[in-house]
Amino acid sequence: MTLDVPAIRAAYPALADGYAYLDGAAGTQVPGSVIDAIGDAYRSGLGNAGGVFPASIRSTTVTEQCRRAVADLVGGAAEGVILGPNMTTLTYRLAGTLARSWGPGDEVVVSRLDHDANVRPWVQAAARAGATVRWAEVELPAGELPAGQYDSLLSERTVLVAVTAASNVLGTRPDVAEITAKARVAGALTYVDGVHATPHGPTDVAALGADFYATSAYKWSGPHIGAVIADPGLLEPLRPDKLDPAPDNVPDRFEWGTPPFADLAGAAAAVDHLAGLDPSAAGTRRQRLLASMAAAQDHEQRLFEVLRDGLAAMDKITLYGNARRRTATAFFNVAGLSPRAVAEHLAARRVNVWDGDNYAWELVGVLGIRDTGSAIRAGLVHYNDRSDVDRLLAAVAELAG
Repeated sequence: MTLDVPAIRAAYPALADGYAYLDGAAGTQVPGSVIDAIGDAYRSGLGNAGGVFPASIRSTTVTEQCRRAVADLVGGAAEGVILGPNMTTLTYRLAGTLARSWGPGDEVVVSRLDHDANVRPWVQAAARAGATVRWAEVELPAGELPAGQYDSLLSERTVLVAVTAASNVLGTRPDVAEITAKARVAGALTYVDGVHATPHGPTDVAALGADFYATSAYKWSGPHIGAVIADPGLLEPLRPDKLDPAPDNVPDRFEWGTPPFADLAGAAAAVDHLAGLDPSAAGTRRQRLLASMAAAQDHEQRLFEVLRDGLAAMDKITLYGNARRRTATAFFNVAGLSPRAVAEHLAARRVNVWDGDNYAWELVGVLGIRDTGSAIRAGLVHYNDRSDVDRLLAAVAELAG
């Protein structure tokens, strides 16, 4: 299926401003249906959950609908969807909870490919527990995370393996299923950061073998909320800190404070929007999501070939990473110019990109660019088109020759 990109773009009001939005890896724009869902939730009247009056019941319903939508998007169980303000907050919350059972001699495996939100919470929790941290290394120049190295990293003392499903700067997609299978044999839990991976193709947490899978709605055309998906049975024995009168059932016990109910309605609407990217797709919402996200991935990869090849053909450009499997994400520098100067040049030509480390703190250290301003990141999502890519290449060519 070829996406009807003009129709998709027309659904996003922000794209009418004439900019090329190539900053999707930091957060996507939202379609009108998501904006309407949020507004409609407020217009209908919302109350705190747990009451017997209609506004409260609506909030409870909105929350249940959001859980089901996220579960459909990633292939999990709605009863195991933990909702929160963002992935970082939820990861810190779960790290603190899981680490209660850790002690000296236990081992945690993290990777230098990951966003720091799937590194630092585990490193800090391990330090408090007296556990040892072991590192999976990135293979350069391709930017791969070889699964074979986990054979020597894992032991009978490994309690957790944290790994990304896709690098947020290089786009590298490690073989998560192989890594989680090795961890399972060792008796370790796995926490998979799916924030960057989820927007760029079909997701199946069971196939990935993830015990915990984290994602953020604002990376897939929704509002700023995060979610972690796990088997409800895995969550049941975990006891996070919480207020005494707060609900004690799963997944509510992991959700602190009053949630943004209208935003939850927006997240569910975003999932419905993604399910409709391929109008020919039929079946359940889950089936339509699988078809639509596959079509989106094909579209992004076709555009990425043009972007990657165009940058590679220019003088003065350093492109980082060339993994065998990757999302449509380019990370590059222009010789003689700081990343901020390049980003400013592109912004003046109405092209949005990010400069800096993008919180891939360990990775930019491995690449040797942590102290030089890191690099430029240009990422493609389903609403980008060839004109966006052409504008970026033309603007970079003015600098690179």
